[in-house]
Amino acid sequence: MAFNSQCKQDGDTMNSPQTIAVTTGPKEHFFGYYDKFSDNRSGRYVLCHEVAFNDRPPTGEDAARIGLIDLEAGNGFGPLAETRAWCWQQGSMLQWHPAEPEHTIIHNDRRDGQFVCVIRDIASGKERVLPRPVAAVSRDGKKALSLNFARLADERPGYGYAGLADPWAKAEAPDDDGLYLMDMETGDYKLIISLAQIVAFAPQPTMAGVKHWFNHLLFSPDDRRFIFLHRWRHGTGRLTRLFTADIDGGNICCINDHDMSSHFDWRDPEHLIVFAKRHEIGARYFLFTDRTDRLDVIGDEKLTSLGDGHCNYSPDRRWILTDTYPNAQKERKLLLYHPGKDVRADVGDYYSVPWMTECRCDLHPRWTRDGRRLTFDSSHTGSRQVYLMDVGRIVDSAD
Repeated sequence: MAFNSQCKQDGDTMNSPQTIAVTTGPKEHFFGYYDKFSDNRSGRYVLCHEVAFNDRPPTGEDAARIGLIDLEAGNGFGPLAETRAWCWQQGSMLQWHPAEPEHTIIHNDRRDGQFVCVIRDIASGKERVLPRPVAAVSRDGKKALSLNFARLADERPGYGYAGLADPWAKAEAPDDDGLYLMDMETGDYKLIISLAQIVAFAPQPTMAGVKHWFNHLLFSPDDRRFIFLHRWRHGTGRLTRLFTADIDGGNICCINDHDMSSHFDWRDPEHLIVFAKRHEIGARYFLFTDRTDRLDVIGDEKLTSLGDGHCNYSPDRRWILTDTYPNAQKERKLLLYHPGKDVRADVGDYYSVPWMTECRCDLHPRWTRDGRRLTFDSSHTGSRQVYLMDVGRIVDSAD
């Protein structure tokens, strides 16, 4: 199935990027989050999940199939495994192994009453099982960060996993649970930052008497530091602080404590793009400098009016890819932005089936490794499917 989407650059219509659906119904298909490559090193295969429903939260008994889309063989879906540790927003943390991105994948599962990480060879089917689920994997594939996915399921539905109870469910901020660092070869792991520790870091009055949790982890490009969100309940909503730390949990730095920080990506080992709020400015895309108070607004004239999106840098770091939440027409916008030239290219508007719950289908756009194509998930045809878009002409226009 192929279709065209409207593409505009600063208000001028461009030729529409070629876009194809690489999965089809009747089953639902999606990859998951925006901060991972869905394609392997050669670009032949794209990873995705396959499920039989789309409009309710998964239970602990609902399995998702994990498989490959073969772009060189008619986009056929080849199943590899099943997982019972998945959610609508981030799937099973499915990804290619950074050290072996041609033929080895990583995903989470539930085995013998615990959430685990599975490393699988796609050719032989051989697997290794590690004792903790991964929330982020280092760029060299040697380390992983982990958190309590049962607690996350309770506090932020759509991001954690059903099927297991949180042992610390009654604790507001336990001192023996939080963020873990795991060796991806041996499976050895240790607690590096506890919830109690982070709550004690410059505490705010709103933190008292409520539950706290961690979400959204990402290693820096040099694997020396990582970023994470600390969240807690406040009224009917939640508040967020954004932190970075060394991978052993040391040198913790609060990057933003102005109530809201959302999606982010590392531009380089010292700088991060974050959609966040600053009390004196409002909600914007900011470029934060790690371990300093410096911040700069990104794309104020081009991006601010669009609101929050799943932002990530192209492999060559020249372009920012992001999306939007549904507008009044229930459409999600897909766009590219070049910070150096202050150029925005709108590459698509996609009707969003109005599941504005944890079952929603965000676009979660992702670059391919060659930096010339995108993959994204969308429900604009009525079912959740994976799409591939060629943006080579647009990225070349900045040269």
